[in-house]
Amino acid sequence: MNGRTSGRLIPANAGGVTNVRLISQKIARLQAGGKPRVLDLFSGCGGLSLGFQAAGYEISAAIELDPHAAKSHGENFHTGKPCHSEARDITRTPPKKLTAELKLGEPASAFDVIVGGPPCQAFARVGRSKLREVADHPEAFRHDPRSRLYIEYIDYVKACTPLAVVLENVPDMLNFGGHNIAHEICEVLSSIGYVCGYTLLNAAMYGVPQMRDRAFLIAVRKEVMNTVSFPPPTHQIELPAGYEGTRAVAMKLLTRSDTHGPDCFWRPSPEANADLPPAVTAWQALSDLPPINAMDELANGRLKRGARRFDVPIPYPESDELSDYARCMREWVNFAAPVALKDHVIRYLPRDYKLFARLSPGDQYPEAYRVAEAMFAEALTQRAELGSAPSVDSEEWNTLRAEIVPPYDHTKFPNKWRKMEADKPARTLMAHLGKDGYSHIHYDNQQARTISVREAARLQSFPDGFRFFGTMNPAFRQIGNAVPPLLAKAIGANLLKEINAALMVSPREVAAGGR
Repeated sequence: MNGRTSGRLIPANAGGVTNVRLISQKIARLQAGGKPRVLDLFSGCGGLSLGFQAAGYEISAAIELDPHAAKSHGENFHTGKPCHSEARDITRTPPKKLTAELKLGEPASAFDVIVGGPPCQAFARVGRSKLREVADHPEAFRHDPRSRLYIEYIDYVKACTPLAVVLENVPDMLNFGGHNIAHEICEVLSSIGYVCGYTLLNAAMYGVPQMRDRAFLIAVRKEVMNTVSFPPPTHQIELPAGYEGTRAVAMKLLTRSDTHGPDCFWRPSPEANADLPPAVTAWQALSDLPPINAMDELANGRLKRGARRFDVPIPYPESDELSDYARCMREWVNFAAPVALKDHVIRYLPRDYKLFARLSPGDQYPEAYRVAEAMFAEALTQRAELGSAPSVDSEEWNTLRAEIVPPYDHTKFPNKWRKMEADKPARTLMAHLGKDGYSHIHYDNQQARTISVREAARLQSFPDGFRFFGTMNPAFRQIGNAVPPLLAKAIGANLLKEINAALMVSPREVAAGGR
């Protein structure tokens, strides 16, 4: 089945006996020691997949629209199987087509867990009443492209009958277009037989050297468990005020029904114990990687304008001591570090290297602009001392200024630039890292540059043996869009532990007629 009949989604209770049998078979398979089989929707390069694989799951398939990300996922998890590296549009790839192309049998029996998350833009202003109609009456608003990806996601859940679902998105998922989308998704999933919960987790509390807040939703079949929980933190950190402010805005729509009574889906974010180790710092994450002195590279002609390809191996420097985090990144099972790095490449930003060197840790664009203005004044003074000072607003004056001072308005977008702090985790990596990288300027004044592709991967907790396909910009975009694998591993491990405990202690009877 592909989840459709006569132009409509199959109702939640259709084929109840079949669902009972399939769920029983999947439970029995796990009880016999089988690994849960994962389907990763909107997979990107595979942050969720990598974490779940490390936690003991089998990555069976993925759907990703972007060709570079799809190839990264396929080559890392299904080497030598080109069909897994193909880009696929979920709106044109119903479940039956996917499993047929990958030779995985029928959708209903192919997967035990579905992970991923539709882009949140798909949910804008799709009301609660509309979401409740998805199971039986989707065509009433299928013409609205904002709801399309959500419908496809639910199609996959209904057609594949997974024992568990894990969905990740930005915190604004809790307050998007005037709706708490996480709560509304839980309402839909609970109506088709799942126990649900959602919360906010920060990656820095799970060993990732990055302060990255994201919403996570977990749903598990009622036949397996009667509640869901989220992993306890492994590290502690006091988040900056900006993160707390963002959380407050995201949680503004939490109502009494979100926190009390039979519709209680919200779970407070797990708190870190005071005796936990501090969050992993940028220095611990990056200091063992080969240094790249941007100004030297520019002067020697080794750094030029043009596409950055991953074709120049750079060996690791000799090191007597590695941080625990660096060792983890080098020794990840199935993704051990190569002899030399090929994706340790940086942006060509000749105007800004000297400016980067003079910034202080934590400086953002307003501070950078003031430093640049001071550098311009110094350059004018030097010209004056040589008797060649250009007149104000002359062509020569404007050319000199353009060579030193960035053109952006310093009163807008202050977060556009930021110099990292060595003794703290990095701030959130975004997909637009693929456009400029100014949000993550290296903390080392000697290197004076934005971070490399491999450094971005380290800050997201991708191990050194994980390969990104495409050139520099697509790789940055893949990394910025990904779920940090160490956070995904914590979620996957906690979920698997709970499922195994529930099935071993008291596996549920599946009632005739299905639930």
